[in-house]
Amino acid sequence: MSDLGWNPLHGVPSYPAERYAVLADRIGGILRSRNDILLVQAEAVVALEAAAVSLSRPGLSVLNIITSPYGGWFGQWLRRGGATVEDVVAEPGLPIEIEAVAKALDAGPHIDVLALVHAESASGILNPLPEILALARARNIVTVVDAVASVGGHQLDVDDLGIDIAVIGPQKALGGPAGVSALAVSGRAWDLILRDGASRDSILSLADLKTWVDGGRPGLPGTPAPLEFFALEAALDRIEAEGMENIVARHALAASATRAGLAALGAAAWVPAEKASNLVTAVPVPDALAPAALIAAAGQLGIELSEGVGTAPARLVRLNHTGPRAAFQTVLSNVVAYGAALRQAGRPSDIAAASEAISTAYCC
Repeated sequence: MSDLGWNPLHGVPSYPAERYAVLADRIGGILRSRNDILLVQAEAVVALEAAAVSLSRPGLSVLNIITSPYGGWFGQWLRRGGATVEDVVAEPGLPIEIEAVAKALDAGPHIDVLALVHAESASGILNPLPEILALARARNIVTVVDAVASVGGHQLDVDDLGIDIAVIGPQKALGGPAGVSALAVSGRAWDLILRDGASRDSILSLADLKTWVDGGRPGLPGTPAPLEFFALEAALDRIEAEGMENIVARHALAASATRAGLAALGAAAWVPAEKASNLVTAVPVPDALAPAALIAAAGQLGIELSEGVGTAPARLVRLNHTGPRAAFQTVLSNVVAYGAALRQAGRPSDIAAASEAISTAYCC
């Protein structure tokens, strides 16, 4: 039996109230934003729902871009609050086409809010965020961006891009804890949230967190979980030491090396590089093979691959190179394991050539 007296997780002190504001400022630096930074005491899906609940009301018109289940959920939360929502749905597992967004914006009445996910870890795709935001800015539309997966994996300059609400979680590319998240909220977004009476007295109320900001950002309401905030602080230490530009570059290299290895292996990535995220690389499974069988075969080698989520009818296997996994050893292990799984299923794969391609990407 373990001695709880020696367990570092036993009797954790409260997180110091005066350090919440410092955390918020450090997150603002990562996002390159001077907007209000809100800390949410939960996983990022709660922050996303809070944004939807706080915005939604009868009379609000929203264009909601769906490229994964997350976009679908966001639309449901908005409708629950009475908003009128038009979904623009991408082809399964693919990024949204900018032409589809422009057509939807031009076809209907004025849109108040446009919402989308930046990068999808569900299918390894990247939506054309700058182009979509440019369309929204030209029409004075408030924008909501789910950047939970993309922050750290892709450049995300919130103020330069003109994002009104950016939702992030530190658990993916930033390599931090999963139990806390954050939002950057612009003045334009606050005008919309606080108009005509805002939702109050709820963990999903951004208006309540606006009171926290306006009150000098003291200790957060309720009983925050101190471990999550100590872990976030440690993650920010690592992020600032490495530098966001270097973190983004590390993810871009991992994605490029993975694609090079797969090509040498004889496998094609799901989407071209310019439409792919740097978080995971998705590979279509050859006909007559089951994704689960390939994943199980890789698992026998101790390598965790996963199946694409929300991508039917595409049958995808994902190679994860997010956060600490965005490194040579993991990239090499992922591709070699996938090649070995193909061989076990009776399909040819040039593992030696794949290994050479990955090594070349990293060292030459």
